[in-house]
Amino acid sequence: MSLRLSTVILPYLRWHEGGRSAWQRAEQLGFHTAFTYDHLSWRTFREGPWYGAVPTLTAAAGATDRLRLGTLVTSPNFRHPVTLAKELIALDDISGGRITLGIGAGGSGFDATTLLKSGEEPWTPRERADRFGEFVPLLDRLLTEDSVSYDGTFYSAREAYNIPGCVQRPRLPFAVAATGPRGLKLAAGYGQAWVTTGDPKLFETGTPEQSVQALRGQVEKLATACETVGRDVNELDKVLLTGFTPDRARPLESLDAFVDFAGRHMELGFTDIVIHWPVADYPDFAADEKVFEHIAMEAVGQLG
Repeated sequence: MSLRLSTVILPYLRWHEGGRSAWQRAEQLGFHTAFTYDHLSWRTFREGPWYGAVPTLTAAAGATDRLRLGTLVTSPNFRHPVTLAKELIALDDISGGRITLGIGAGGSGFDATTLLKSGEEPWTPRERADRFGEFVPLLDRLLTEDSVSYDGTFYSAREAYNIPGCVQRPRLPFAVAATGPRGLKLAAGYGQAWVTTGDPKLFETGTPEQSVQALRGQVEKLATACETVGRDVNELDKVLLTGFTPDRARPLESLDAFVDFAGRHMELGFTDIVIHWPVADYPDFAADEKVFEHIAMEAVGQLG
């Protein structure tokens, strides 16, 4: 099994002041996919520049030729499946069929609070999971059927037409981020890939060894979810988004460090590892650019 190496380019750079060149450089370095975050804002970037994911990916599609492009991740926090499907079909067309939709239930950050009315409470984890459970199947239909009518608990669609559909058939691939049983079942049923960041409880005080064990457990739960829906777990790509395990930025300190990190996770069955494009002002993503490029060009070859 060979490893695919991808990157996440945070959408905080002006397009003509570093944004375009980052996406083009990602293609030159040979990354399999370049993703961006689909948030209204994120962490310490809240009071600074932060651009929309879909326009950014549209611009990136025009600035590149071979690089796959995608979100990590889109969520129901501020997206509706009907409007999202229309944007994705256009984006898939503009890119020539190079889009992957990373999709998850969403978290409790700014995405969850920015659209709230005064006095309104954010969705609980259970409510987010409930919405996600309706969001994914409806989006699947919207991207594969010419016309969809649907009346659900959270979402509705009345004769929503999406012609001609995606360039990729039957639709663009879903990379479903999940760790709990309901999300893993959605990944098994609708995903072409599964995404994890590891166990967040281990980030502050856990060890890399504990993280590997936790990820092994997640992979085993994914296999169980696939078995439940009658699917071979080997059909799904398994994607690790780095930067959120106890290893933090250490795998990007040298080529050898990354090869060791990636090798340990390949043994768990991961097919794809995603590393963050260097961000000087964000410590966990502040990799040395020369080392980062060395990893991009050499690591996959060393991993066989």
